[in-house]
Amino acid sequence: MNAKHIFYSALLLASQGFAAKAQDKPNVLVILADDLGYSDLGCYGSEIETPNLDRLAQNGVRFTRFYNASRSCPTRASLLTGLYQHQAGIGRMTFDTGLPGYRGTLSRNAVTIPEVLKPAGYRTSMVGKWHIAETPLREDQRDWLNHKVEHDTYSDLCHYPVNRGFDTHYGTIYGVVDYFDPFSLVEGEVPVKSVPEGYYITNALSDRAAAEITEYASEGKPFFMYLAYTAPHWPLHALPEDIAKYEDTYKVGWDAIREARYERMKELGVFEGQDDYLTARQFTASWSDNPDAEWDARAMAVHAAMIDRMDQGIGKVLDALEKTGQLDNTLIMFLSDNGCSPETCQKMIPGENDRPDMTRDGRQMVYPKNKEVLPGPETTYASLGAEWANVANTPFRYWKAKSYEGGICTPCIVHWPAGIKKNVGGYNNEIAHVMDIMATCMDVAGAEYPTVYKGNAIIPLEGKSLVPVLTEGKPSAHDYLGFEHFQEAAFISNDGWKIVRPGAKAEWELYDLNTDRTEQHNLASAHPERVATMKAAYADWAKRCMVEPFPGQKKQQK
Repeated sequence: MNAKHIFYSALLLASQGFAAKAQDKPNVLVILADDLGYSDLGCYGSEIETPNLDRLAQNGVRFTRFYNASRSCPTRASLLTGLYQHQAGIGRMTFDTGLPGYRGTLSRNAVTIPEVLKPAGYRTSMVGKWHIAETPLREDQRDWLNHKVEHDTYSDLCHYPVNRGFDTHYGTIYGVVDYFDPFSLVEGEVPVKSVPEGYYITNALSDRAAAEITEYASEGKPFFMYLAYTAPHWPLHALPEDIAKYEDTYKVGWDAIREARYERMKELGVFEGQDDYLTARQFTASWSDNPDAEWDARAMAVHAAMIDRMDQGIGKVLDALEKTGQLDNTLIMFLSDNGCSPETCQKMIPGENDRPDMTRDGRQMVYPKNKEVLPGPETTYASLGAEWANVANTPFRYWKAKSYEGGICTPCIVHWPAGIKKNVGGYNNEIAHVMDIMATCMDVAGAEYPTVYKGNAIIPLEGKSLVPVLTEGKPSAHDYLGFEHFQEAAFISNDGWKIVRPGAKAEWELYDLNTDRTEQHNLASAHPERVATMKAAYADWAKRCMVEPFPGQKKQQK
């Protein structure tokens, strides 16, 4: 790739027997998957091979009620700032409406985890996908996506990771990329203009993270690393040897895989005390009458292969931590940015926004709107679709961008041998949210959250530290959680009740998650007083957190 990356790879190979210097403060490693479904890991019921993540679960804690902001960029904004996504400036996507909650890039009234941890003595590193900077389209966008022209920046440099607290960043600025030749790949502020033959971004991110961890071991200084994979977000790109492992697995069809996952979840005790929680299918298509069964089985095989390869890479990272004596005193948090995506390539426009239509060497990329070519290689740009997304999010309804559990609730594994002594290998059923990661990092690092940063007044922290939940078994510190994305909305109280509004003009629904974890029984008509109380609480939250453009709000200048 480049000289620096080669150096890091060589450093990793030389790491045998390297001992870390003693340090009191733990390292922190946050690993984020992209569009990973609730049941896509072996330790949450999947048939996909994820031995390294399963190992973290067996020696750590799995959350069953860990929430996100339902889509990539809002979740990343919330994770990195400890705020709700609207407060952080990215209530929707990375475009600017001029309203405070919808600026499309991180607010200067928010601080990031690395900005807070650096004064506490931490080395800070990001490896992977950023996707929280406004990325204006250019007149030659198509040629740029296809690597036919070059520009020096993908966004205003002030919004790059290295200018929001990270010492280093190797990864992408955009959200959707070709896995074999990714657009918007940077080293700090500098575009990486070419990649070597055989490049695959999941491997590159894993190797870089492992090499940096090895390097840090010699410093005797704690590190914060944010490892943000692109997998398994579309396009469905995977290595042939990984696809081969699953080439026959999904030929049995959607229903058989979903039911098998459900049975494994019951055996694992994921939702202990609830025996009948598999929701009805979200589609009517029959596998036995499916004319595209070969294509659909292959699509899910590629999805599985992408997750498998990510897990292999996480194994390299864990190996680097072990070899350098840092594993026990590294707080590792693994999660997904939202539920699996139902998107289909039928609606995608090649050459638009972040979607190339040609490889660097001139080969046409096929968006198989009629499933005319099998997914997997670089020359295809395919996605999974609703049927398999429903499987990936077993046992929930719906998916990415929705405020039902299938969109906003995803796996979270926390591993910290030096800190977690209770419930090791078990589940934690307390409500938690991606914004809690900031507060947790501050807690273990002994860092202070500022009221002013670089001359800007900072919005008070919303997240709550998970350390008391993990180490002392204390209940969640949240009184409630609020959700909104493109008029999809929800509100969860700490007593386990949830209201959902599936659209701007839809009626609010009510669910008791204590007895109905998968939202099968709408109780709104039976408890109108509870709905009214929760709607009022949601409205107060929405106004406080910049969710709606209320009268009197003025557009702000950049």
